[in-house]
Amino acid sequence: MNISGGAIRKGLVAVVLAVTLAGCAATFDNHGYVPPAEDLAAVDIGDSREAVAEAIGTPGAAGVMRDEAWFYNAYRMRNYAYRAPEVVERQVIAVSFDGRGRVSNIEEFGLEDGNIVQFSRRVTTSSVREISFLAQILSNFGRINVADALAD
Repeated sequence: MNISGGAIRKGLVAVVLAVTLAGCAATFDNHGYVPPAEDLAAVDIGDSREAVAEAIGTPGAAGVMRDEAWFYNAYRMRNYAYRAPEVVERQVIAVSFDGRGRVSNIEEFGLEDGNIVQFSRRVTTSSVREISFLAQILSNFGRINVADALAD
């Protein structure tokens, strides 16, 4: 079996091209938890917080638990090469409670219901100068008046 140099180069180019294209493929990350529809169907208007916790659980780290409502949040992020990650799916379930701690409403929101929030990138300048901690300590020795400190 005789393999020519041209065939090896073609094979090598094909492998490099395949690896390069695979590196450009999008990857997806899933975050949060939203109870399945069949579990959510077990929650009725008028149920207590304890009944909701037993049926679908309490919101975890991705959700929010407040007195008036529990929010279950799940989303899917697409990461594509050098681009910033993008939220491609979002589902939020809001279980509202009345003043007695009973379910008053159950709502579902998707990505199309949300608003984009622009974060401000303002930077607050610091009054700390670029000198070392030891230099800051030593510079204060000339400012101390021992007589005033002992008089108190």
